[in-house]
Amino acid sequence: MQDIRDLTAILRSNTPIVIIETYEEYRVLDLLKRVSQVLYQPLFSWSITKGLSRVDRQLGVQKFNSEPADILGQIKSTPQGGIYALCDFHPFVIDDPKNIRLLKEIALEYESLKHTIILISHAFDIPAEIKRYCAHFRLSLPNSTQLLNIIQQQVRQANQQGLHIEVDESAALKLADNLRGVTFDDARRLAHKAIVDDGAITHSDIDLVNRGKFELLNMDGVLQFEYDTSDFSQVAGLHNLKQWLQHRKPQFEQTGSIESPKGILLLGVQGSGKSLAAKAVAGLWQRPLLKLDMAALYNKYIGETEKNLRQALTLADLMSPCVLWIDEIEKGLSSGDSDDGTSKRILGTVLNWMAERQSEVFLVATANDISALPPELMRKGRMDEIFFVDLPDDEIRQAIFLIHVKKRGIEPNILDLAQLSIASEGFSGAEIEQAVISAIYTARATNQRVDQQLLLAELLNTQPLSVIMRENLVELRQWAKERTVNAHR
Repeated sequence: MQDIRDLTAILRSNTPIVIIETYEEYRVLDLLKRVSQVLYQPLFSWSITKGLSRVDRQLGVQKFNSEPADILGQIKSTPQGGIYALCDFHPFVIDDPKNIRLLKEIALEYESLKHTIILISHAFDIPAEIKRYCAHFRLSLPNSTQLLNIIQQQVRQANQQGLHIEVDESAALKLADNLRGVTFDDARRLAHKAIVDDGAITHSDIDLVNRGKFELLNMDGVLQFEYDTSDFSQVAGLHNLKQWLQHRKPQFEQTGSIESPKGILLLGVQGSGKSLAAKAVAGLWQRPLLKLDMAALYNKYIGETEKNLRQALTLADLMSPCVLWIDEIEKGLSSGDSDDGTSKRILGTVLNWMAERQSEVFLVATANDISALPPELMRKGRMDEIFFVDLPDDEIRQAIFLIHVKKRGIEPNILDLAQLSIASEGFSGAEIEQAVISAIYTARATNQRVDQQLLLAELLNTQPLSVIMRENLVELRQWAKERTVNAHR
């Protein structure tokens, strides 16, 4: 009903051209039928394959004027006012001065002819010549109640076909919540896929639906859907961060009492586990994880960076509830004079989105270089908390060794983890992992098993980043000491 009221209001406002960008063409035509009855105006539809026909009355097929210029000329010469829905007309407007001119003349003569042109397409770039005569209308998306009804409807249809679908009610509610942001038609298709995939509605369907939803809203590589979200059991240390996230998990799932958590910044040296922690946040909260690489955003879309960032953030809102991971955020927000102010506009876009978003998108930003981050981002209130991920201490290094040797089938009982920890002082988690991997390659090449001496040899042959960039690490630790929360303990 809201769509009918809104579209009726637009048509009553004497707007000659209305743009509707959607894939739900049949839904728009059905909506226009209802609106035309309210306005007592005839409704016509046109496509390149069917030509023009009247659709508000059962008058049969009236196939004529299949050429774009002909139909615009026909509308312009018709003395009786009407609503004309032109489907997929966008290819006939781009760089076609005749069609643009005809649309403009129809708009200019609106007061006498009362013709309203509805341009329905998946996307429409409005030529400058007619932009001031146009209005946009956006179809509403289904809410959680409507989505749950769609799921239940698909289950009933499957049961009528003899499939006997089992439904986990809590999974159905969560599935409806995760379907927010898609159209009615797409929701039906995704729900049907979830049902027929395993003959049931279970929690395992949620990840399947999230993947399908992201593919429908694809951003051509600007955002990546991270399929492998980690378990915090595979992340050594980070005790303070884990506790912080655990305390906020119930609130993230039960909004309404207090404000939901907005995001965190993970600052630390390279290889310290920030990326793994970002993945583990999504795993802990059972939310889809989207990754936005700021550096790739700049490299791929030169000249359109701001536009594509806005689209990426809009997509994240549509994927809500989710976790948005901005990797190496300083690469996109560091200010400079060589980019024509792009970085400043990017910063403004990000800060504005952080301040005004209403969606359940939890932001996890990771950074290596604190000096490159603008102070506006660091201010309390922009992020819920800033965590410093330092190099692992002795206990955590032992835990990291244990995780990686077990992961690769090496028996930990034959190793002295305490000695390995001492030998790897100053190593990051990534450097310890690479030492284990290198030892495996060496063992295979020399036809022996991985043992204590082999691992120690690999550690001795590695110069950790904390040695190579000692001065930078000291400076980073001094800055973080009074300004951040230690993520480990």
